[in-house]
Amino acid sequence: MQRHFQRDLEQLKANVVKMGSIVEQNLSDALDAVLKQNADIAKKVITSDGKVNSFEIEIDNGVVDLLALQQPVATDLRLILAIQKINNDLERIGDHAVNIAESALGLIESPQSEPLLEIPSMAIIAKEMFQQALDSFIHLNPQQAQLVLESDDRIDTLNREMVSEVIKLIKTDQRSAEGYLQLLRISRNLERIADLTTNIAEEVIFHTQARVVKHHAEEEKQK
Repeated sequence: MQRHFQRDLEQLKANVVKMGSIVEQNLSDALDAVLKQNADIAKKVITSDGKVNSFEIEIDNGVVDLLALQQPVATDLRLILAIQKINNDLERIGDHAVNIAESALGLIESPQSEPLLEIPSMAIIAKEMFQQALDSFIHLNPQQAQLVLESDDRIDTLNREMVSEVIKLIKTDQRSAEGYLQLLRISRNLERIADLTTNIAEEVIFHTQARVVKHHAEEEKQK
């Protein structure tokens, strides 16, 4: 029975990794669609989201089966609970990648003369964070997960700068307002992706160290 349980748990983890790989590719493609103004790549991301949704359902069902039939405890229980939350976070990141792809299409239809502002920098950080978070889950590496947490503030700062810059640009060039608003939507989606990626890293730390870092719990304890 224990052998079957471990096999099913490993399969569940493998499915999360597969789902994460699809989401990672979709995020990369969505950002390429923005940076290269490529409608075909954007449409590919939108179509691919169905694979992400299918994996979410399969993983969710697997989690329910293991919890109901095996009644796991300790480390195994923490891993299953982490998988359940990461599964949800990955699906939502996939949705934000679709939002970015849709905004890429909007930019193509409403081109503006200004550059992409902070978007290229945010794209690099977001992709790096997601790759680190996924790798930390694959290898169950809390040190790598901690690096993800330390990057989140950079995205928040750039998003705030985007808002300020876009407001100024719209005031001086209202004819390009729609294009600027698309940039702002992309920025907000990247900020949310960073938050969800941070959630994944927090779950890795919780599973491997039984340590809660969500909402900066450690900082609160030290006050």
